[in-house]
Amino acid sequence: MKRVVVLGATSAIAQHVTRIYAERGAALFLVARNRSRLAAVADDARARGATQVESAVIDLDDSSAHEGVFEAAEIALGPADIVLVAHGVLGSRDAGPGEAQAILRTDLEGPTSLLLRAARRMEARRSGTIVAISSVSGDRGRAANPVYGAAKAGLTALLSALRQRLSPAGVSVLTVKPGFVDTPMTASLPPMAFAVGPDRVAKDIVRALERGADVVYTPPIWRLVMLVVRLLPERLFKKLSF
Repeated sequence: MKRVVVLGATSAIAQHVTRIYAERGAALFLVARNRSRLAAVADDARARGATQVESAVIDLDDSSAHEGVFEAAEIALGPADIVLVAHGVLGSRDAGPGEAQAILRTDLEGPTSLLLRAARRMEARRSGTIVAISSVSGDRGRAANPVYGAAKAGLTALLSALRQRLSPAGVSVLTVKPGFVDTPMTASLPPMAFAVGPDRVAKDIVRALERGADVVYTPPIWRLVMLVVRLLPERLFKKLSF
């Protein structure tokens, strides 16, 4: 029986990951800020067969609450086998300083606090897996989403560093890099190539965990796409509008 902590449990991708583990009889500790939506996710997990479902209503932008989250989860379930960080916001292309600060707080500052706390606990007991949802947008800064991309680039770098640090302790770190995902967060954007639903991303995450992957692009075509994007010379790249 897996003990899974889901931080940002009402996000579309996290909900589908929760469903998969619930159907496998996992014990779940779900965290989000919207009480009614979190209750619905928890009820769904119970209906799908989760062995145990506990939850906590917390705004994960408030880093002062993070240590209490992990303490509550450990009291409820015991040491977590998997911690999934799925807390984020897209923001707007033309974000000014105020919105940029909010995006960075949600997409980088908050996840950093959560990941470091999870890492410390797992490193001490020399077991566990950390998963965080980054983005292909972090592979190279683009005009289409500059602040979001910067935050995801920082998150990707942090996950890489944690993977290197925690590997000797037997702790795994999985970086998830979705492309365009059809979720409420992207509902206002025009359709994009290789778009998939959150259910597909969740399946790719669980498969990557099962095979012990370090990084997963989802769908896999994005690994090739972003390789090409990263290799474009700057003089050509700056002339493009994507």
